[in-house]
Amino acid sequence: MGLLGILVGLAVLMALAFRGWTILLLAPAAALVAAAFSSEPLLANWTQTFMPAAAGFVGQFFPLFLLGALFGKLMDDSGSVTAIADFMTEKLGPSRAVLAVVLAGALVTYGGVSLFVAFFVIAPMGLALFRAGAVPRRLLPAAVALGTSTFTMSALPGTPSIQNAIPMPFFGTTAFAAPGLGVIAAAIMFGFGMWWLTLRVKSAAKAGEGFGADEEAKGPDEVALRELATTAREFDPAEIEAAEKAGTTPPIFLAVLPLVVVIVANLALSQFVLPAMDFSFLSLPEWGETSLTAVGGVWAVALALFAGIVVLLATSFARLPSLRDSVDAGCNASVLPIMSVASLVGFGAVVASLPAFMVVQDWVLGVGGGPLVSLAVATNILSALTGSASGGMTIALEALGPTFMRLAGEIGLDPSVLHRVAVMSSGTLDSLPHNGAVVTMLAVCGCSHKDSYLDVVMVAVVGAMLALIAVIALGGLFGSF
Repeated sequence: MGLLGILVGLAVLMALAFRGWTILLLAPAAALVAAAFSSEPLLANWTQTFMPAAAGFVGQFFPLFLLGALFGKLMDDSGSVTAIADFMTEKLGPSRAVLAVVLAGALVTYGGVSLFVAFFVIAPMGLALFRAGAVPRRLLPAAVALGTSTFTMSALPGTPSIQNAIPMPFFGTTAFAAPGLGVIAAAIMFGFGMWWLTLRVKSAAKAGEGFGADEEAKGPDEVALRELATTAREFDPAEIEAAEKAGTTPPIFLAVLPLVVVIVANLALSQFVLPAMDFSFLSLPEWGETSLTAVGGVWAVALALFAGIVVLLATSFARLPSLRDSVDAGCNASVLPIMSVASLVGFGAVVASLPAFMVVQDWVLGVGGGPLVSLAVATNILSALTGSASGGMTIALEALGPTFMRLAGEIGLDPSVLHRVAVMSSGTLDSLPHNGAVVTMLAVCGCSHKDSYLDVVMVAVVGAMLALIAVIALGGLFGSF
């Protein structure tokens, strides 16, 4: 009965979440359903298991959600994201429309700009390029997905995405974990995605297919999709238009400068500055009896985002029509996403505490292929079921992270490889048809699932899966590099 309860709880969570019900209520309700089937105390599970796990996630990662959303909003409102998109349009032009969209999306998201902010700027730029280059409109969502949701989210070392930050406290790693494996994975994702899209463009041209119907792209149904979107990613799209945007764009070097600062500061802080400082006091009870290894990665990303915000304000303050409104909207944009993901984490904690979960754990660990394969399977399944890369990965690591660390220690496997495999696994099967990010992306591009989803699957799922397989194989043979 206990295992049935877990499955029923997951089914309730998945079915109603995909219909736009708030995860803030669904997650504890589904957790209580699972606990009831196991004859476990309901209120105790809610207040003593669910809430501490959810609160722990907020305590660990709220600085990253807050600063990341604020940075993305200020980049958008200052005109910096638009300046980067315009630069790519000018330099690459309609003849290389797909590459321009991919590179523009990759640059802004690798520099720390939220996925949803990128959608609402890159999509209009892509529509203009695709129309001028007679590239089918139906391929635009896949191009946007390749640039914003694949290698810059999970593979490139140092990316400040929340997905790349989540494994750090569990494995004692930094955002630059397994950099060589990450670069190889990024090359596979980018190369496969561009190969597929180029093939599709050539096939369409050969068939005489042009841009298609020149109708205006419609925004997503905000009420229906907000819950899905904030579970899927770290920015509440309801805040995108909440402040006035700059009437002019900055020069390209000023637009890119904050992004460069985030990456460079993250590298310097995580690899050189923080390790050189004395944080022995962290072992004291008043500081949680922790260590720099456990918190240094999060600190580095948070400080890097703060440095990017400072540079952005110093260079673009005069272009922000209403700084207070932009700051308020950016901060507000972080709240619902972190609470939504935290609720998923609480659900996972309750499930992991149930006696029946041992059956699930034994199945996952018995898959074969060692801890890397087991970790990939667990994270993929949970990310697919929850429709959330960050939520699925955190549930997997909360429940099984210590076990994977123990198994890795037994075979001498560097935790950095576990980090990279976990992040990449979270970004494969999370791209379900009803994933909030997927639906929003299709809506702002003016496309339908019928016309565009196959290409999204190829670049965001198949390409990511090929890269994941390569990283598991190389990491298992050579360890971290």
